[in-house]
Amino acid sequence: MDVNLITIFILAIFVGNEIINKVPPTLHTPLMSGSNAISGIAIVGALLAIRVGGEMGTYIGLAALICATINVVGGFLVTDRMLKMFKKK
Repeated sequence: MDVNLITIFILAIFVGNEIINKVPPTLHTPLMSGSNAISGIAIVGALLAIRVGGEMGTYIGLAALICATINVVGGFLVTDRMLKMFKKK
């Protein structure tokens, strides 16, 4: 495995963590639907990694696919719950 790819992966983890932690709680739920689109792109990338990446790429791609799918499903559930709060009874 290339050292440059591992370095980019580790840096992406730190940058993603910093970006998520800087979002105030009042904006977190509305931004969840936007993050669903990003996770959808991650799912496509994970599927490509599974198909093309060799043995290690297959395992990492599978882990990415599982994590991104959990994120998409959770995002839709949170967004649905938020929208139900605004419906009139």
